[in-house]
Amino acid sequence: MVELSGAAREQALFSALLFSLHSAGMQQLGKIINPMSGKIERDLEQAQATIEMMELIKKRTTGNLDDYETRLLGRLLAELQMNYVDEVNREQKSGTPDESSGTT
Repeated sequence: MVELSGAAREQALFSALLFSLHSAGMQQLGKIINPMSGKIERDLEQAQATIEMMELIKKRTTGNLDDYETRLLGRLLAELQMNYVDEVNREQKSGTPDESSGTT
């Protein structure tokens, strides 16, 4: 196995952090299965909190990321935001929260 050091290790760790938050957000939006429960679960409040954390990371790291990291953060954040809007719109059209929404 190849050991990374310095900037390459930091980039790999930062990318892993972003992918972890993205995955959590997609689970909270009910877009992917929660591996712990094996079920699709929605929690829009938690999804909003995850999006806000990623927005904060973007704000606090502006000017400190390389091009790859900047693009990755922007793409993952935009995907979560678009899916969040989709879920909120779906909930509003149905008139009631989806039965799978809420904390679990």
